[in-house]
Amino acid sequence: MADRLRPLVGLWRRHGLRGFRVLVWTVRARRRVRRQLVQGGMDAVWPPAPPVGGASDRTVVVRALHRAGANCLERSLVLQRWDARQRTSRTLVIGVTAPSAGFHAHAWLDGDPDPHRAEMTELLRWEPPTNWLPATVQDRSTRP
Repeated sequence: MADRLRPLVGLWRRHGLRGFRVLVWTVRARRRVRRQLVQGGMDAVWPPAPPVGGASDRTVVVRALHRAGANCLERSLVLQRWDARQRTSRTLVIGVTAPSAGFHAHAWLDGDPDPHRAEMTELLRWEPPTNWLPATVQDRSTRP
């Protein structure tokens, strides 16, 4: 895996120490999510809290997940956690294709462009746990 991540060290030059912290967090979060999914399913997933970052750092997260070989579910869960830290509640969607077309499952975040989404039938929508969101966002989402 180190060879796949080596090109990402160039992010240090573009994004500095903050980008490097985001990169390290992403790799750790993806590993933890993979382990937790195997051990306990979706309810057991609890990635570490992301470092403070900005909108441009999401690019670092996306690239690191790609280079680390994250599958669509791992990718979506890590990005859902990242976006929650940025005060954006994103719904994870899991869809499937009809068995007659050759069964496939896919996960994505609602609102993200995804080329496979059109051929999928939604099976599950999973909101982020409320304590992934900062307190001010939690307060707004619980008001009538």
